[in-house]
Formats: sequence, structure tokens, C-alpha cells
Amino acid sequence: MASLDFNKEKDAFRAFYDSKQKLFENAMKCYLSIIGTLLRESDIGEVTKIEGRVKDKEECIKKFHRKYQNKLEASEQSYAIKDYLSDLIGIRIICLYEDQIAGVSEILKQRFKVIDVTDKISAVESTEGSFGYKGLHMDLALNDQMAILSKYQQYAEYPFEVQIRSLIQDAWSVLDHKIKYKKSIPNDLKRRINVLSALFELADREFKEIRNATTALMQQETTAPISDLPEGSGEDADQYSPVSSEKTINAFNFLRVAGHFFRDFEFEDYKVDDFVHNILKMDSQFQKADLHKCLNEKLKTVREYRDDFIAANPDSTFSPYTSIRHCLYLCDKDVFSRVLSKSPKERFEAWLQAFQGG
Repeated sequence: MASLDFNKEKDAFRAFYDSKQKLFENAMKCYLSIIGTLLRESDIGEVTKIEGRVKDKEECIKKFHRKYQNKLEASEQSYAIKDYLSDLIGIRIICLYEDQIAGVSEILKQRFKVIDVTDKISAVESTEGSFGYKGLHMDLALNDQMAILSKYQQYAEYPFEVQIRSLIQDAWSVLDHKIKYKKSIPNDLKRRINVLSALFELADREFKEIRNATTALMQQETTAPISDLPEGSGEDADQYSPVSSEKTINAFNFLRVAGHFFRDFEFEDYKVDDFVHNILKMDSQFQKADLHKCLNEKLKTVREYRDDFIAANPDSTFSPYTSIRHCLYLCDKDVFSRVLSKSPKERFEAWLQAFQGG
């Protein structure tokens, strides 16, 4: 029974916590599983981390003492500590970008009962001169439909807190908790902390803008002509029209051209980046149209060489990257002399001599 005796209520809470700890841990795992499934099945984009914890019982008591005890005792209102702890079970969701937070929040609102929402992002941004970590905190519980299901019934009376942050916000929160005495530090230190907080916020925005720009470039290359060759300047040129986009080869337009010739191969981002970088080290002016022209003119020959090579070396591979290297070498043996290492180059030259001689 609730009382105004803090020592008595501490003992009661410890006993309650110890008797329910295993249930709390199972509830946390259940909530993690539900949320993980919801986010994987959504179009929210990549979420870098979903983790949970059951709050330490002594930390629970300290939080109650800090936030509620004095107010309750001043009003002579009896209390049981467990009734004031919405975050005993906690879930943290770390998104890549700040603008994913609202989407994650909406998904959770559709599935769970919302008890309370604390928007620390708006709170910090609307307070001049303030600093502190940002994020969205939601106190949630199983909704009525879930609570009556046998597999969830035992968790129905235990709410949980979800913290949703971007990757940058999460990094700042770790540092923010290390800054002591924030309310009483000298003004010059406050200004320095505010500058640092602003830099983290700027980083969050810039990552989002870079993502948007990257997506736009990918979309542009998806709809842009595969070749930038003028009409009539080469094989299949009549299918394409000139475009005013960036001409020099880059990861985006490389994917557009290479994907056209190797439709069944999945080019990995980091490998494309390295490959294009190496091309530009050999020819800094190499263009998207040059790659298209090279593959258009030389790939048939290289594929014949590949078939002969695989027939003679059945345990070897000959990837699209290898095919493109051989095409580049055929297009300009001086500029791209280093695109093939010594042994593959000698083997290819010997085959070319026999092929041309035949």
C-alpha cells in the first residue's frame, strides 16, 4: 500500500523489482522484436541500432527522488515508486539521419499506445542559448489489441520508453552527459559548448543534404542517356541525345553505363568508387561518353577472350570489372597500360596476336 515513508517505499520497490526483473527483461526483448520487425518492413531507411535495457533499480530510486519525491511529499500525496517510472524498460533507436526520426515515431504511434511524448529536438531549438542532446522520447505501452493476445498479456501493464535519435545526436548525447555542472559553468565555457553543439547540428544537416544530393545524382543518372555522344557519332548513338550533366566519369554515371552492359551484376558502392578513382588517376579527363564508346566498341572482343580464358582456366573468374579493364586497355594501351598487371596483360596480348592473325 502506498505511503509517504520513503524508506518503506524504497524497500517495497526493491522487492517489486527483484520479483519482476526476469519479466522486465523478457518484455524488453519482446518490444525489441516487435519494433525491429516494424522498422525492417517499413520504408524508413537504414536504422543503425536498436537496443534495449532494463534500468538499474537503484537508478530508478534516484530518479524518483530527483523528480517526484519532494513534490509528492509537499502535497502529502502517498506514492509507490513503481508508479512513477515509465522508463524502467527502455528502447533506443539510432537512425542515420535526423529526418528519419518523425517517420520512426509515426510507425510506433500506429502500433503502440502513446502515453507521452517529449520532443527534445524542439525544446533545444526553441530555447535561445540552450544546449543539450536532442532526440525524441516516447512513453509507450501495448495497445488494447496487442494486450489481449496470450503472448503479450504478461507485459500489458509494463510501459516502456523509446528514445529516437540520429547518429549524430547520439554521439552528442554521449559527450553531453560527460559535461558536468552545465547550469553553473562560466559564460565562456557555455559559449564553447554551444559552438560544439552547433557543429554537431550542422553535421547532422550536412549528412542529410549529402544523402539527398547523392540520391538526386543517382536518379539523374537513371533517367539520363547512357551515352553523352552526339547523334551520329558512333554505334547506337541515335538512341541517345546530348545532355548537359557532368561529363567526367564518376561513380554515378559509371554505374549508369556499366549497369547497361552488365545488367545481371550488382556493382558494390565502395568497389565502384575505388575503380573510378583508379581510372581517373590514369586519365583525369576520362568521360562517361568515353566509357560508353569503349565498351560499345571493345566488349565483344573482350567477351570472346573471356570465353577462351575460362575454357582454358575453368577454376578462374573473369568479373565485369576485369572485362572493363581489358576494354580500357584495348581502347588506349598507352593511357591505360597500368590497368592490367603484367601477367594478364601479356596473356591478353598473346591472345590478341593469335586472334588478329586468325
